[in-house]
Amino acid sequence: MPASVVDPYLKIQTALAQDRIDDVRANAGDVATAATALGAPAMKIDTAAVQLASATELADARDKFGVLSDALVTYMDGLHLTPPDGVRKAYCPMATKPWLQKGDTLANPYYGASMLTCGEFR
Repeated sequence: MPASVVDPYLKIQTALAQDRIDDVRANAGDVATAATALGAPAMKIDTAAVQLASATELADARDKFGVLSDALVTYMDGLHLTPPDGVRKAYCPMATKPWLQKGDTLANPYYGASMLTCGEFR
């Protein structure tokens, strides 16, 4: 999976895990731009990132991040791509959504500080 998609995605994941929305819109725009370069197979990533870029509230950003994460994981699985070194897939059973993150300690972007370690690595 190209760093041009994963790097800004990880910045969004980190911000949401820390209950922050700053820079989410700009990084979502970067994901959309990078996904466009990947062509038709990445169209769902592009569309989800554009929608996330319009989020103005934390709850809305988290919902739209879930759609982006679904699209990203589906794209990676469909093309048998692996995450970059140090990046792992995680899953939140409460939100029933996956995400990618760095590190060995869960940092749940769907619930942030309220349930930061909810989920599991896959």
